[in-house]
Amino acid sequence: MQILNRKAHFNYHITEEIEAGIILLGSEVKSLREGKASISEAYIVDKNSELILINSNISEYKGANRFNHLPKRERKLLLRKKQIDKIIGKIHNQGLSVVPIKVYFNKKNYAKILIGIAKGKKLYDKREVIKKRDENRRAMREED
Repeated sequence: MQILNRKAHFNYHITEEIEAGIILLGSEVKSLREGKASISEAYIVDKNSELILINSNISEYKGANRFNHLPKRERKLLLRKKQIDKIIGKIHNQGLSVVPIKVYFNKKNYAKILIGIAKGKKLYDKREVIKKRDENRRAMREED
């Protein structure tokens, strides 16, 4: 099961992608396996030299009764110290953003998140992407 952030490549120029672990509760893991999550509005910030995923929505698991989790709680990302320092340096020095690209389960069934170090696109860049996409669609229709 993969949860994709479809807006990430449209709103940002992603320069580097990094795989990170994510700390989840049991009910969050079960809800993720059912595909009931959204990271399209999520972003990543640093707090006390840690990377935190904010505004990601993992729906409540219906079988978890009163011990359920909060859907939009902050979740800590698991990376090595050198990776965290490198990412925080790019955030502060170069003014780049860190955005989640997808959440998935690896071969060992651990929940992983693919994060991208990115620079925001301007409005005219987004318009160019839309124009190219429309031209490609027209060309495909004409071939058929």
